[in-house]
Amino acid sequence: MHIKTRTCTIRNENRIALLFDYDKDVITLVKQIEGRKWSASRKLWYIPYQENALVDLNKKFKGKLEFIKQAKFPPEYIQTLKQGNYSEPTIKSYRQHFQLFMNYYPGINPEDITQEQIREYVIYMVETKNYSVSSQNNAINAIRFYYTKVLHLELEEFYAPRPRRPKITPKILNEKEVALILKNLSDQRDKCMIFLVYSAGLTPSEIVYLKPEHIDSKNMKIFISSAKGDKDRYVVLADKLLILLREYFKKYKPKVWLFESFPGKQYSKRKLQKTFQTAVKETGITKPATLTILKNSFAVHLLDKGVDIRYIQKMLGHKHSKTTMKYLKVSKRDLSAIQSPLDSLDM
Repeated sequence: MHIKTRTCTIRNENRIALLFDYDKDVITLVKQIEGRKWSASRKLWYIPYQENALVDLNKKFKGKLEFIKQAKFPPEYIQTLKQGNYSEPTIKSYRQHFQLFMNYYPGINPEDITQEQIREYVIYMVETKNYSVSSQNNAINAIRFYYTKVLHLELEEFYAPRPRRPKITPKILNEKEVALILKNLSDQRDKCMIFLVYSAGLTPSEIVYLKPEHIDSKNMKIFISSAKGDKDRYVVLADKLLILLREYFKKYKPKVWLFESFPGKQYSKRKLQKTFQTAVKETGITKPATLTILKNSFAVHLLDKGVDIRYIQKMLGHKHSKTTMKYLKVSKRDLSAIQSPLDSLDM
């Protein structure tokens, strides 16, 4: 069993973090290491830092465990992302995916990983980890970025193929169901955040990166700063939401981010999703209902009201109209709602 290690600072002292998947037998062996401790906040085991610690551990656990030094994350990766004006959510996502890729090949510098090894990792994501199509694409984007943008190398499509997205009809909630869920929200902060999903079609990632200055109450718009790595955009600010936001701002007085768990700390996307699920459960609605489905409902309900799909595409930040067209499958609008130009002629 391989245990990856890296140097870290805990309580202002250098430590060696032990990185491995949960395994009772491995934990039993780790507990035999002198000075080992568990960090509940970081969810990892660590030991005191010593120059020859890995050599000594490999001797002690020979045939049982092998301790390997994790390759250092290339600083030029983040630098290149920032130079390319990538958004904070994208930088965070790319870093996480590329770190997982590096973890798969412990001890190997990323520039030495071959294209065949990249392909092996892609297969591992699909067959072993069962990554969703979206997660596969994000991981491949992160890997491609390093080799094509940082190292300026060509990466053949064969070694990092794009997964095919299944053609799935979007699930939605009807207006009565949406109203029922929104009425079940009591906390002012959670209410504002979930209202943003349905009133402006925002994702949890876009919401937690909002800042107070992004709310333009004068022009009734919300500024979204390159949430998907694309161009900045504006979305509509609903009258009802503005009232809620003003009440929320007086009560919570956010410092850096519009929504904070405590001063200066972004609110948790996971906690927001959990809050939404609790509200759904209290309504008694049994059909699938997630924040993504709520966002889908925003788009479809606008279509039903006759809003041009190009405006919806712009608000959602979709690059291609094909992405937005999927909502037409579940919209109530059909041919019976269209009047032929012949019938409008004065004849």
